Amino acid sequence: MSTDQLFAIIVAGGSGSRMQSDVPKQFLLLNGKPILQHTLERFLSVSPTPHIILVLPARDQQTWATLCQQHNFYPERSGASIQLINGGVTRFQSVRNGLHAIHSPTGLVAVHDGVRPFVSPGIIQESYATAARTGSAVTCVPVKDSVRQVSADGSSSALDRRSLRLVQTPQTFELSRFRQAFQVEEQLSFTDCASVLEFAGFPVTLIDGSYENIKITTPEDLRGW
Repeated sequence: MSTDQLFAIIVAGGSGSRMQSDVPKQFLLLNGKPILQHTLERFLSVSPTPHIILVLPARDQQTWATLCQQHNFYPERSGASIQLINGGVTRFQSVRNGLHAIHSPTGLVAVHDGVRPFVSPGIIQESYATAARTGSAVTCVPVKDSVRQVSADGSSSALDRRSLRLVQTPQTFELSRFRQAFQVEEQLSFTDCASVLEFAGFPVTLIDGSYENIKITTPEDLRGW
C-alpha cells in the first residue's frame, strides 16, 4: 500500500488528574522529552511513514507548540506529515474528528493513544499488514493475573484467563468500514475503536502486542523508565 493511503490518528486528550499533576500527562517529560513526542517518533520511524493526524484539545495546542520549540521537534521539516486537529469531549468524538480530516476514499487508519510511547515499530507495521489482509487489527496481550467477575450482589466468580485479552493500541482498520462504523450514535459501551466496529457489525482481528506497550496513566507507570 502506498504512503498516501496509510494514516495514523494519535489521540492525546488526557489530563494530569490521575498522574497527580497539573500538566496533561501527554506533556510530561520522559527521558528528557514529552511523552507525546516519544509516541510520535515511534510512528515516524515506520517505513512507509503514515500521514499522522494529531488530535489535541484546543486549549493544549499552544502548549504543544511551545514544547515542540523547546525540544526542537519539527518532523515536518524532514518531509513527515502531521496534521493538528481539535479534540472532542469524548474519545469517540476525538477519533471521529480525526477521521473527518482524512479525505482519501481508501486506505488504512491506525488509532493510537498519545500516552503509549513504548509501542514498537514492528507492532505498528504488523497492525497495518494485518488490517490490509483482514480489515482490522486490534493489538492485545494475554491476561497474566487471575480474574474474577463481580455481580451486583457482591458475589464473584472466576473467569478463565486463557480466554481473556488486555486490549491495547494501535487499533488499525480498513478506512471505508471505519468511516461506516463511526456514523453510529455514540454509546456508553464504546471504550475503544474495536467496540465501535463491533457495534456496527464488523468483525475484529486480534494481533499480539507487548507488555511494554503500556498506557501511561498513573505515576507508577513512569517508574523505571
